[in-house]
Amino acid sequence: MGKFRWKHLLISIVILLVLGGCSKEPETEVKNIKTHRVAAAEEINNRIIEKEVQFVIDIVDPSTREIIRTIDPKEVDENDDSFKEELKNWARELARGTEKTEGYDQRMVLDKIEENGQIKKGKPMIILEEEELVNRVLEAMNRGGQVELPLKVTESRYSPEDVPQLDEVVIASYTTYFDSSVIGRAKNIELSAAAINNVIFGVGDIFSYNEIVGPRDEASGYQKAMEIVNKELVEGIGGGVCQTSSTLFNAVDQIGVEYIEWHHHSINIGYVPTGRDATVSYGGLDFRFQNSHDVPFLIKAFVNGGSLTVEVRTSKENAKKLKGE
Repeated sequence: MGKFRWKHLLISIVILLVLGGCSKEPETEVKNIKTHRVAAAEEINNRIIEKEVQFVIDIVDPSTREIIRTIDPKEVDENDDSFKEELKNWARELARGTEKTEGYDQRMVLDKIEENGQIKKGKPMIILEEEELVNRVLEAMNRGGQVELPLKVTESRYSPEDVPQLDEVVIASYTTYFDSSVIGRAKNIELSAAAINNVIFGVGDIFSYNEIVGPRDEASGYQKAMEIVNKELVEGIGGGVCQTSSTLFNAVDQIGVEYIEWHHHSINIGYVPTGRDATVSYGGLDFRFQNSHDVPFLIKAFVNGGSLTVEVRTSKENAKKLKGE
């Protein structure tokens, strides 16, 4: 592959140098010196070849120091397009996961204020930079050694000292209504509202409804209720959680956020105007948006009888900025 050609060229130069410049020595002594130096040069060459045989590329997880994959440069050609394509596919699977394995990419789970006033920490957003990983591996083909996975970690951006003031002013609010006598649906709305209540939005934070609310199953307390599937109303676990996501959309839309993922129901749902809904399904469709303002805010969500209200709150100091004044 030519990756070690420069080393052998250097050895050849060394051999020529050690063999030259000896004309003033007696002939026998010159021959002995030449023989000794040639043997020494050959030993150096053998050591280099041995090193070439042994060196590999270890791709390492920077947090655990675990070796994720080992590549032997002698077994591949970095100039071969098929090798580069294989690397790209592998990096994509490593980042995003497969049906059997979880990927390194991780959506942000925002922090939340608990009932006792303490902050419950969420999770940072983690992105494995696929193109950078491929480039690092290709660059290491000529030297071997370790290559660390390029993981970009983004923490929530707010100051804990600001949290007590985030509840001071309501800058946006939206209310929807439901039949509280339909027990299953009412319970599902109550649970999903509690899940998004007191969630803190730092500057640039990305909210994922599915990550915050979690699975809608019996183990999480969700009950059977009517839900929309393929333009039809059918009974399923968790029916009603879309009313919470739609109410949230209509609240945060008043302050202007950046939508990352947003889907409509296949039929009119009634509790919000047409086109003002946000459908979700755990493991599938999500409602995601980013705080595009340079100040933090807080989400409040509560059920009162047959009504669901979602509010956006912040400090008095930040209110004007969120309102665009």
